[in-house]
Amino acid sequence: MRKFALRKFTLIAALLSLAGCSSEKPLQILGDVPDFQLLDQDGKDFKGSALEGHVWVADFVFTTCQGPCPRMTSHMRQIQDATDKSIRLVSFSVDPDNDTPAALSAYAKGFSADTSRWHFLTGDKALLSSLGKDTFKLGGISESVDHSTRFVLIDGKGRIRGYYGLADGGVVSKIARDAEALQKDKR
Repeated sequence: MRKFALRKFTLIAALLSLAGCSSEKPLQILGDVPDFQLLDQDGKDFKGSALEGHVWVADFVFTTCQGPCPRMTSHMRQIQDATDKSIRLVSFSVDPDNDTPAALSAYAKGFSADTSRWHFLTGDKALLSSLGKDTFKLGGISESVDHSTRFVLIDGKGRIRGYYGLADGGVVSKIARDAEALQKDKR
């Protein structure tokens, strides 16, 4: 009887410790994204307020990039495929002089982007630079079109909840997991 009680206690303790191991820390609130207005890949006005209530993932790229942008956009495509359709994606141009709506539309098509949920945005260079530098804390737009290779996760209330580097192992699955958790949580 004592052996049974000891086994039962050991089993309960093991289950409780496993339950503790599986819980993850909630994502911190790292900043707020104010409303903005830019042009999308179809040449239509796009307001940041259209993202209200949606978890979204942002990145900064440009269409003629021969460096990390194609890889970043490929990762965004994988995130698109791995997440619920209610989760949005936003790719901000860091080269608005060349990234016209037509150029962004062709770029989006090249990556089979679902533009009903993945928006490619261009517009005023000063505004895009301010978004990159001041809002997302990724750096502004320089004359050399140098930019961050981080992805940003934003919750449905417009709060920054995570940063993920292009070189981080398993970055797509981490972003997808955290985006889905925020979507379910709706905090």
